[in-house]
Amino acid sequence: MIVKNKKMFSVGAFLAITFIGVLALIFSPIFGNGMNGLTYADDMFNKLSKGSSYFIPKVAKSSEKFTSTNLAVTVKLEKPEQNEDTMKMLTAAGAVVKNDGPTLQISGNLGALMSKVLQDADDMYKNDGKKVADRYGIDEKAAMTSWWNVLKVMDKELKKQGKIEDSKIVSDVMKKAVEPAYNYYKIEAQQVADKAGIMTGLLVFYVIYTMWWGFAIFYMFDGIGLTMKKAKVKKEV
Repeated sequence: MIVKNKKMFSVGAFLAITFIGVLALIFSPIFGNGMNGLTYADDMFNKLSKGSSYFIPKVAKSSEKFTSTNLAVTVKLEKPEQNEDTMKMLTAAGAVVKNDGPTLQISGNLGALMSKVLQDADDMYKNDGKKVADRYGIDEKAAMTSWWNVLKVMDKELKKQGKIEDSKIVSDVMKKAVEPAYNYYKIEAQQVADKAGIMTGLLVFYVIYTMWWGFAIFYMFDGIGLTMKKAKVKKEV
């Protein structure tokens, strides 16, 4: 390799070396609890994401108007082995369930059932899964999986019955309560406002760090004579 401009190449090499040095620092376990930079940032954004995903009170408010709505659906879960736990949970939540081979016939009060599911989701969101496990005698995450599976099928069946409002509340409970509660279980929720300084710093660092590598490549290539110039316009004779 022939270096045509040592000054430019040296600047690029310095930027590249320091970039790699910072990268090595990022992957070093020097942050809290032995985390490296990536796991620290990922952990923080997960906590902030959870803090902005608490929709349970709003969904609970919406479900109040279904306190006098009767529910009667026949569902078929994807896996027959899910029937036992699902029946146990539905019965404990006040529904009447009949196991008819591969299907479950469910009846009861829609609002009351959604209220029980929302209570489980709220406990899970607050990382108090023991309450959920004690209610049904099964693992708390398995319980939330059962709720998600049965609500998914109930949503489809209610749509088939033309009960769009009923299906919407079931869908909202599944997507805005059960899903976040399961996905963010055992993650500490934090508010964006409380971490605004760190977030801003990380975003600024990301922009600068990206440009850092770009300038390193630019200066090194310029130093060995590889540059991009605007092509001359060919004039017709």
